[in-house]
Amino acid sequence: MYSGNQLRELFLKFFEAKGHRRLPSASLIPRDDPTLLLTVAGMVPFKPYFLRRVEPPFPRATTAQKCVRTPDLEVVGKTARHHTFFEMLGNFSFGDYFKEEAITWAWEFITQELQLSKDVLWVSVHPDDDEARRLWQEKAGVAPERIYADATNLWAAGPVGPCGPCSEIYVDLGESRGCGSQDCSIACDCGRFLEIWNLVFMQYNRDEQGQMTPLPQQNIDTGMGLERIASVMQKVPSNFDTDLFTPLMNQAAEIAGIRYGDDAKNDLALKIIADHSRAVSFMLADGIRPGNEGRGYVLRRILRRAIRYARLLGIQKPFLEQVFRVIQQDYAHHYPELRDNEAFILNHLQIEEAGFQATLDAGTLILQEKARDLQSKGQPILAGADAFWLYETYGFPVELTIEMLEEQEITVDMAGFVQAQEEHRAQAKEHSKSMRAVQVSPQWTEQIKQAGQTEFCGYESLCVEARVTGLFWADAALTEVAAEQEAYCFLDQSPFYAASGGQIADLGWLNTAQAQAEITEVRKELTGTIVHRVRVIRGVLRVGEMVQAQVQSEWRTAICRHHSATHLLHEALRAVLGEHVQQAGSLVTPERLRFDFTHFAALTSQEMQQVEDHLNEVVWANHTVSTEEMPLEQAKASGATALFGEKYADLVRVVRIGTQSQELCGGTHVRASGEIGLVKILSESGIGAGLRRIEAVAGAEALCVWRDLEEQMFSAAGLLKAQPADLAKRVTFNLNQLKEAEREIQRLQVELAKTETGDLLNQVREVAGIKVLAAQVQAADMESLRNMTDMLRDKLKEGVLVLGAVHEGKVFWVTAVTPPGLSGLHAGKIIKEVAQITGGSGGGKPEMAQAGGKAPGKITEAVAQVSKIVEKMIAK
Repeated sequence: MYSGNQLRELFLKFFEAKGHRRLPSASLIPRDDPTLLLTVAGMVPFKPYFLRRVEPPFPRATTAQKCVRTPDLEVVGKTARHHTFFEMLGNFSFGDYFKEEAITWAWEFITQELQLSKDVLWVSVHPDDDEARRLWQEKAGVAPERIYADATNLWAAGPVGPCGPCSEIYVDLGESRGCGSQDCSIACDCGRFLEIWNLVFMQYNRDEQGQMTPLPQQNIDTGMGLERIASVMQKVPSNFDTDLFTPLMNQAAEIAGIRYGDDAKNDLALKIIADHSRAVSFMLADGIRPGNEGRGYVLRRILRRAIRYARLLGIQKPFLEQVFRVIQQDYAHHYPELRDNEAFILNHLQIEEAGFQATLDAGTLILQEKARDLQSKGQPILAGADAFWLYETYGFPVELTIEMLEEQEITVDMAGFVQAQEEHRAQAKEHSKSMRAVQVSPQWTEQIKQAGQTEFCGYESLCVEARVTGLFWADAALTEVAAEQEAYCFLDQSPFYAASGGQIADLGWLNTAQAQAEITEVRKELTGTIVHRVRVIRGVLRVGEMVQAQVQSEWRTAICRHHSATHLLHEALRAVLGEHVQQAGSLVTPERLRFDFTHFAALTSQEMQQVEDHLNEVVWANHTVSTEEMPLEQAKASGATALFGEKYADLVRVVRIGTQSQELCGGTHVRASGEIGLVKILSESGIGAGLRRIEAVAGAEALCVWRDLEEQMFSAAGLLKAQPADLAKRVTFNLNQLKEAEREIQRLQVELAKTETGDLLNQVREVAGIKVLAAQVQAADMESLRNMTDMLRDKLKEGVLVLGAVHEGKVFWVTAVTPPGLSGLHAGKIIKEVAQITGGSGGGKPEMAQAGGKAPGKITEAVAQVSKIVEKMIAK
């Protein structure tokens, strides 16, 4: 019996022997692909090769690719095959071999390497793919009756572009796993026939009209789920029963004090915990941080779902670290990022578990309030939409909601819950479709290929002679661009830095004797082509002519200062706070720098000062800034800092600032640290769990900040009639005077309120035997109104109080019922009806409530209606 790890290695070695380049798994963060949040298939990292946006550096490749998919999140654990995280084993050909080799090798691997009996194997083909059908029969020896024609066997990268038929291999798991029908076949979804491998034959290009023409280079993309083939080879009923999952479920079961296999409900929770823990661990290992949008939201949702199901097992304390340790032990030999990024993973697990506990507690309070409201109305059913809102907003699994409400004899409208869930899922899938629909035009792809790689000479010079090799606009190649027109311009060499690594692009001009064009945007394509967006100011810019390419020097100089300052800020933070600090993002502009980093507490004022002092000491030491290109592994071995989650080429550029800083970086920098001049930190803030942000300025911008502060100080001193040196003393004196005045005002307001309450008690009326006092009073804010209500309640002893006030155009209401529960009256319900008259709303507890309003002119009418409102509620 093969283990999951052995099957992975067996597959990769098999295709290595067939001349494939064995590559490590790409990150779960797709590179340069705005159509995807996450890597969802083995072919994703190779899309530029398949689409021929970039020429592949090798003709064949094989990988075990990490993948995450979430459209079927709700059914994970309920079926034998659905997962969030899975490994896709694949072999790929980029214009090299095609159907015959793909089919022959797939059959060889399954029948000879894995030694699966041909008697249990079936295949499917597209009805029009006669070639694949013939190859399966002639090369693999598959009987015609075991080849099934399926019209859905067509794969496409999108609405337009490469596409082609595919062929799937199925394993017959036996009659005991099927529906029992004599007509059961691979078309049946009963589970008897398990698809284990999909071979995609990309042989056509589909245009906007849906016409398919043969591709000049035909490609192969195959995918076999490791979890699925493991379940077949280990002869277990589901993927969850393989050695890829059982150690994780056993660990969770041990924490919960239960055993896998004893209870179906508990088993479901254990499967979900095991699946989601894998997804969470690998997403964190690739540098994805939990957040409220994008892939960060996907991660947080999966993580919280694991915690919710752990609670259903009675696990109240943090547990994910223990499960992660098992994942790390089983997978780190093949995925070293689980070991290399351990501190980052564990810190985020700890923060998220603690944070979600607080969220669950808040959700519990809301659910309890909803339950009380339903009971007071005599309604025994919670609306399905409300149950789904609790699930989506607070992470409450509907099972937990049902369990908590059962104690109060309230049920959940499950039909409504399912409907709300389906509506949400449909919206998510529509969004996913719109994401996938983003396409790069074939004309642009061809233009980029023709332009090829651009030589960047901007490290050495800001002004070079270059040839215009192409102009492009609105999906069409141009020969010239006239004044006031825009275009994308290609040069044979360029001094303009393209936006990358957090550094924004250079600006500048293209000049000829007769024309001038302004550079407004610079970016770099996967092919290494530098694309310049230009606007012609005068004359005509033509393809083939020589131009003077000039970078705006002041712009570049300011960027260099801020970029080098960013490196030194990173080093200073690690020196002051500790080695756990890692860069999590940055923005470098001429005006400022922004630096995001991992740290789990706000910096104190003392730490901020230490960081700023350390940084500027290195600046003033005027260390030489040097750069060197070297192999990636050599750079890492030399101690150069690589950014977490970033993928680097085999050859990298190392930027050193003296002996203080050494980072992998392709950006532009000063020649010596002294050129930075001065760095001033403007702010430090939290931007997410375990994530901080510093904004700072350097050089001339730092001087501008000092001058602005100085100007503000002199202005404030003038207003307070004080010398700048005495400003703090004068502000302190004035604040003390203000506080004393406020205390005197408060004392007078209390005296006034006491006088007014005596007069108000004369306005008490009896309604159905209950004392009711409703009045408009003078109060500056809600707090004053509450204080007055407290005094009147103490004197009234028993009854209903409704006080309203108007201040600066706003209406304030406070209601009290004393003692609580008097004649079944509820202060929150009374205030709700009263406030509605003045265009407001509010609520609160049975004994006391408050509200606001927008119509001061109706306060008299509202006060007059109080007695009727109370009388109506007593009558109920």
